[in-house]
Amino acid sequence: MPAGFGERHRTQRIGWLRAAVLGANDGILSTSSLVLGVAASHANHRSVLVAGVAALVAGAMSMAAGEYVSVHSQADTEQADLKLERAELKADDKGEHNELQAIYVERGLEPLLAKQVAQQLMAHDALGAHARDELGISETLRARPIQAALASAGSFAIGAVLPLLVTAMAPEAILILLVAGTSLLFLALLGGLAAHAGGARVTMGAIRVTFWGSLAMAITAGAGWLFGTVA
Repeated sequence: MPAGFGERHRTQRIGWLRAAVLGANDGILSTSSLVLGVAASHANHRSVLVAGVAALVAGAMSMAAGEYVSVHSQADTEQADLKLERAELKADDKGEHNELQAIYVERGLEPLLAKQVAQQLMAHDALGAHARDELGISETLRARPIQAALASAGSFAIGAVLPLLVTAMAPEAILILLVAGTSLLFLALLGGLAAHAGGARVTMGAIRVTFWGSLAMAITAGAGWLFGTVA
């Protein structure tokens, strides 16, 4: 393969794709569910819209903070493992050669070839070889907290805007029906796109997201109706 050209695999997208899909799905689902719950409690159109806007802002900030903290914890763990590996390489270089050789033998290489591979890789980048083949840490899958936080917050806001636009334009008499129907459509499209980007079956991806979305919206709307009736 010519230099400068490489295969592009779907795992290269996993860092931002997971955060973006989670954010968009949560944006559509939580905002539409809140809108439906408030609307079912017999609140007026303005109150429903204000609740939806509040859900967008609070949800985007929550997603950004949550993703940053959780992914940063993963990054901290990776750094701690790499620090330990550096110390082990410094203290017992021969033992680390043997450890890497054993890994390659377990993966199917002949012992002599495994020894040669371990020697050459460690001569080139000892820490990188152990990070990749012993710890499973690679540049493609390495934790990126800021990327995850921005992807989640941005996608949440985009997802939340969709049911909010419908809420703003829908007549109050059919607001619940329109928000529920369009939100399920948005969720189906998102599930299909996410499945396509990840190399999975589009139909199953759409069905899975739509099913759980409809269940969440139905429960929230029911709770709003119940408490609105009691009040």
